[in-house]
Amino acid sequence: MEMGLMAGGKEGGKHQIDGGKYVRYTPEQVEALERVYSECPKPSSLRRQQLIRECPILANIEAKQIKVWFQNRRCREKQRKEASRLQTVNRKLNAMNKLLMEENDRLQKQVSELVYENGYIRQQLQNVPVSATDTSCESVVTSSQHLHQQNQTSHHPPRDADNPSGLLAIAEGTLAEFLSKATGTAVDWVQMVGMKPGPDSIGIFVSHNGSGIAARACGLVSLEPIKVAEVLKDRLAWFGDCRSLDVVSVVPAGNGGNIELVYMQTYAPTTLASARDFWTLRYSTCLEDGSLVICERSLTSSTGGPAGPCTPDFVRAEMLPSGYLIRPCEGGGSMIHIVDHVDLDALTAPEILRPLYESPKFLAGKMTIAALRHIRQIAQETSGEISYVGQRKPAVLRTFSQRLSRGFNDAINGFTDDGWSFLGCDGMEDITIAINSSLNMLFSTQSNSASFSSLNCGILCAKASMLLEDVPPAILVRFLREHRSEWADHSIDAYSAASLRAGAYAVPSLRAGSGFVGGQVIIPLAHTIENEEFLEVIRLESPGLSQEEVLSSNMHLLQLCSGIDENAASACSQLVFAVIDESFSDAAPLLPSGFRVIPLDPKVEDFPSTRTLDLASSLEVGVRGAVRTSEIATNTYNMRSVLTIAFQFTYENHLQESVAAVARQYVRSVVASVQRVAMAIATSRLGMHLGMNHPHGSPEAHTLGGWISRSYRFYTGVDLLRSESQCGDSLLKLLWLHSDAILCCSLEASPSFTFANQAGLDMLETTLVALQDITLEKVLDDGGRKVLCSEFPMLVQQGFAHLPAGICLSSMGRPVAYKQAIAWKVLNDEDSHHCLAFMFVSWSFV
Repeated sequence: MEMGLMAGGKEGGKHQIDGGKYVRYTPEQVEALERVYSECPKPSSLRRQQLIRECPILANIEAKQIKVWFQNRRCREKQRKEASRLQTVNRKLNAMNKLLMEENDRLQKQVSELVYENGYIRQQLQNVPVSATDTSCESVVTSSQHLHQQNQTSHHPPRDADNPSGLLAIAEGTLAEFLSKATGTAVDWVQMVGMKPGPDSIGIFVSHNGSGIAARACGLVSLEPIKVAEVLKDRLAWFGDCRSLDVVSVVPAGNGGNIELVYMQTYAPTTLASARDFWTLRYSTCLEDGSLVICERSLTSSTGGPAGPCTPDFVRAEMLPSGYLIRPCEGGGSMIHIVDHVDLDALTAPEILRPLYESPKFLAGKMTIAALRHIRQIAQETSGEISYVGQRKPAVLRTFSQRLSRGFNDAINGFTDDGWSFLGCDGMEDITIAINSSLNMLFSTQSNSASFSSLNCGILCAKASMLLEDVPPAILVRFLREHRSEWADHSIDAYSAASLRAGAYAVPSLRAGSGFVGGQVIIPLAHTIENEEFLEVIRLESPGLSQEEVLSSNMHLLQLCSGIDENAASACSQLVFAVIDESFSDAAPLLPSGFRVIPLDPKVEDFPSTRTLDLASSLEVGVRGAVRTSEIATNTYNMRSVLTIAFQFTYENHLQESVAAVARQYVRSVVASVQRVAMAIATSRLGMHLGMNHPHGSPEAHTLGGWISRSYRFYTGVDLLRSESQCGDSLLKLLWLHSDAILCCSLEASPSFTFANQAGLDMLETTLVALQDITLEKVLDDGGRKVLCSEFPMLVQQGFAHLPAGICLSSMGRPVAYKQAIAWKVLNDEDSHHCLAFMFVSWSFV
């Protein structure tokens, strides 16, 4: 029986409030209340009154008692959820406690072994004759080395990889070494900065000592060990740099496990380096405690591996004992230990790129963290905790992400076995052009791919890589994502869309330089649980190409964005996109293009995070400002990153040369735009470090700031800034940091904005460079335009006007509410009208 906290006795057939008794509800009354609770846990007073009227069985219960029942019900629900959460945390803590106890036992055992070895060495020292003092150190070292070799020999018996017994010996040795790394101190592990231990965190550790580079992680997931092992072995699904993985042969092991000989190829991250491949032995087995183990190591010529030369386009890398230890947890789920230990032969890479092959942090981001994140993503999808958009399930959306990523990697690497070949350059080596005369890659997922094989078409890729200084990758990619108009050429995108809609997948002609017209709307499609990666559809508002071609008013891109959170452990930041048609079928062909930024050196100082729009203040830095910041850079900030750009186009064979020329010109224009933005980001970050969040201005900027402030005081009699005694940079700084949005627009038939302070740029979600493409008419809504038209005569006559509260639109199409707007004329030194200024007071996004 349900019992309320408030009591009532029966008098006259009705309950009365009585603090000494409880109200007892019949099962029918509880059922009726539960039905309402399932629909509305917190009903209003009117809803409770309606409930009493509609349910006769509740007629003898007062509305106040009904209210108390719902309060108690919500409280019990909250307690149940909290109890469930605490049980989950308790299971995780028990699992972590078990791990810590095992670690403690292992350390105690290691201490005992070291004490024994120390005593042995002391005994050897005492037994050395005095006459041999000069060679005592050598004797001790020799004895110690002999003891170490004996221990090593006991763990690693002689191996012969030419027969199953030899493979099993290699597998058992790999297992022992892997376990010593996963749960022991065989590697000197150093915890990664920013990672905290605990049951709900990814405990990442990176190794800075020993051969190669290594990373280790430990985490809990709500999947059974067998499912975890199945997911982790499918490396193509979660390791973005894995190009192919072939199991050459499988040899059953006597203990119920199996041994696999595996050949794996990985992509090169940039156009400046070679790809890597691995020949490995993978051993899967079950331990006595029920844990599953998947361990792996390279097969070299000395351990039965291939002795011939490497595959063309690849550099042979070595995988030292690595793998996964998967332990079942009480109550369900698994505890995973992941170890990645590789030697990527860094000396074969260009010197500037060697940090990529010598950085354990880069390895952790690419493999170790990626594996753990993928497992957790699968676990949440399996449990139904992740909702998906429309009719496409998470697995289908993941496939789109993988296709975009793999297509972009294929474009960057341009492997000859895929049909790629290089086209002659135009005398400048900045842009590389590769062509593929076959469309088989593009249409490999199409059921009607045979119908396209006869087309006389191909794929052309224009790509380039460059070094960036003091540019955080996350900020640069965020800017490229949010401000496409800063770098995109609309004519190229539109012709790609036209060819896609036409079905011929060939660009008949290209012209550059028309500039991007219209805005973009970002439509979220899917994201990972840690928001590390976003899949989205971009709708670009664009006009038709020509009178002959019929295009819809909008074109669409499928876009993959990752690594835009500065605080996340990401190996790189990238923006990859491909034109899609309106149908957006699951088997739609994708031709990915985009940007990838990989950090090479760590930061010297940890600067606070800055928003993308903050870089706008430095987009128009003059030569003096650039020299000044470059002088400071060597002492304040040290960050290098490599930017790789790759754009793909389709073409008809008889237009190959013209398409290549335009593609090369287009990518050069993109490179120039990105370099300009990168310089602005570096300047903005350095300026922020120096405490100057205003633009390092030219005299025109200082003068304009004085005109705006002086004109406001002239027309209104009130000081715009806190102190009018300031001048130069200080006056501009006060204007730049003003809390209200201040914008200036030209005196033209269609006024466009010429200046905005930081609040104004934030309100419009734009930059100083993109500001000039925004007109006043686009910002004001219909009501705002009508009010401005009605107040315009007063603005002309008196020089200023007050506009009531209203709504305006940002450049991204978001509505912005403001409490009041003030408009005034800005007079120059000769008291002539220079521009109009607007101040939007107390604005906020709706």
